[in-house]
Amino acid sequence: MKVFGVTGWKNGGKTGLMERLVSEISGRGFIVSTIKHAHHSADIDHEGTDTHRHRLAGARQVILSSPQRWAKMTEIDADQEPSLEALVARIEGADLVLVEGYKSASHPKVEAFRSANGHQPLAIRNASIVAIAAKGDVEINLPLFDLDDTNAVADYVLAQVGLSKGPVQANVGTKKLKNDCFALPQGVDWVPVDEALARLKSRLVPVASVETIATRDANGRILAQSVEAKRSNPPVANSAVDGYGFAFDTLPQDLSLELAQGRSAAGDPFKGQVPLGQAARILTGAILPSGVDTVVLQEEVTLSDGRVHLSGAPKRGSNTRKAGEDVIAGSDVLQSGQKLRPVDLALLTAVGVPSVQAFTRLRIGVLSTGDELVDAGATELSDHNTFDANRPMLLSLIESWGYQPVDMGLAPDTPQAIEQRLNAFSDKVDAILTSGGASAGDEDHISQILRTKGDLTSWRIAVKPGRPLALAMWNGTPVFGLPGNPVAALVCALIFGRPALSLLAGSGWKEPQGFMVPAAFTKSKKHGRREYLRARMNQSGHVEVFQSEGSGRISGLSWADGLVELPDEGAEIRAGDLVRYLPYSSFGL
Repeated sequence: MKVFGVTGWKNGGKTGLMERLVSEISGRGFIVSTIKHAHHSADIDHEGTDTHRHRLAGARQVILSSPQRWAKMTEIDADQEPSLEALVARIEGADLVLVEGYKSASHPKVEAFRSANGHQPLAIRNASIVAIAAKGDVEINLPLFDLDDTNAVADYVLAQVGLSKGPVQANVGTKKLKNDCFALPQGVDWVPVDEALARLKSRLVPVASVETIATRDANGRILAQSVEAKRSNPPVANSAVDGYGFAFDTLPQDLSLELAQGRSAAGDPFKGQVPLGQAARILTGAILPSGVDTVVLQEEVTLSDGRVHLSGAPKRGSNTRKAGEDVIAGSDVLQSGQKLRPVDLALLTAVGVPSVQAFTRLRIGVLSTGDELVDAGATELSDHNTFDANRPMLLSLIESWGYQPVDMGLAPDTPQAIEQRLNAFSDKVDAILTSGGASAGDEDHISQILRTKGDLTSWRIAVKPGRPLALAMWNGTPVFGLPGNPVAALVCALIFGRPALSLLAGSGWKEPQGFMVPAAFTKSKKHGRREYLRARMNQSGHVEVFQSEGSGRISGLSWADGLVELPDEGAEIRAGDLVRYLPYSSFGL
């Protein structure tokens, strides 16, 4: 029996949505039951009714019956109100239980939300809310439906609980970002790093579409909906060792049992039942035969005269695995947003899941701009030429994150060339990363063309390196304009690009995991900007930093195996002080 909830603020539209969902899902042939908690001190029986008189007289349970329906009321103590789980367990024969309210319970819910009611969505702090059905704009990283689009909400609910095999029909995977999603409030100049990250997190939504894919081919893909086990693991009780199995209660005091004829092996189970007072040979992974609940290791027995002699008394159930002790059929094994790894494919296969609903791989275009840049391998070089290091770095970075990199090439510093390149690729990719031209100089044509013909917001982020970050929409496709210096381009890609792209791809906001470790350097830092230093761990477990902070020193990127993050505030770092170290691996590298 599946459980899904509808929650929301008072007058947010949840009861109306419940009513329409019950009608819609029932009309599709499913049996739907509902649970609703009475408001405040409301009762489900009223003074003066016959049933009320029965209850006052002391009846523990009262059944009220009519030709149309019957209801059973059970008296409960004031301090023993049944849990939602206990109430669900009392429902019989339903395909789906829809629960109104119970916002703190763990089952998945859709929030009914009217933006005019003066509240923030409950989903901001409630992880069990997996979608929003709203009137008006809601800036939150969840699938978003129109509150009145009952058919689409019903499709989503049925897909989430596994009653519908079709793909999730939601704005997730099809919704384009709003043209003004990157806009900053008037008067905002410098944006602190944490504020910049929070703004991106609140304004981006998944844009990848959804498809069904075979489990064996799903490595690296992102789940678009949670997955339920089709089969328990293990499916039946079996032996954890090679040894001898018997019924514990029949073990005699002399610890000696007659050896039964036959054996149980994985794939060749014991035929029939092991007689009481006998022990059967059993191998690792083999089904426990009828009449066996305990297994002893073969090293702990001796065989003689057709008998099995135990060296010591075992515990009941020793060396056995219960059916479903790892995973029970019907339970959720992986949640939506999970990026599938080889170990996840093993789990899905073990519990009988042949295919999954997954987001398509995000397609990320990478464009470099600059008249001074040439591609690697160019032979006709002038003194002013520079090899384009950013594009191969960013393309490889995107591939390592599991997305599909799209090389948009190298464009000269002219508005016409940049516009032509953006137009050529904007409908072929889900997002674009550019490097160079993100500032406001005479030759910063990326900013110029995005400002005049796109929807550009230049975020002056209080970060070193990488101050300018151009964020724009071009024909409905988000554009992340990174600085041109390779060090600044990488830092901005890791700190801002990775979590933003992860959210667009459907796997949620990815924050790097940092560690506090002793510094092997000294530094005086001014107040006002967060700083990221190229760093690596030495053999003593201290973190050292690259000799130069220049953002053009590409060798420092290769020398390092991570970044040291220094806070926005001023600081005096001395050798041995604890600093926050972010290894490259925490960014998915």
